[in-house]
Amino acid sequence: MLVLVIGIALILIAYLTAVKRQTWLLAGFNEKHIKNKSILGKVTGGVFFLPLGLLVILHSVIDYPYEGTVLVIIILVLLTAVYLFINRKLLDK
Repeated sequence: MLVLVIGIALILIAYLTAVKRQTWLLAGFNEKHIKNKSILGKVTGGVFFLPLGLLVILHSVIDYPYEGTVLVIIILVLLTAVYLFINRKLLDK
């Protein structure tokens, strides 16, 4: 049940960052150095938080072996992809 609530919370964060452009929810980014906050919201909300929230909800429904390991690997892959995109395309250097 707790995992389902976490998945719903991640989808809510995806909505707030991607659609409502609430980039202040994203910790670790200095908003003054971001070129385009709209793209930042779309990338973090749509590419990281939305798939992660859907995956966590799926994990709360389906039980299979090594689900924790699979979830951690997918989180790390998504986080790395988003991090590299933001650092290469959206930061003023």
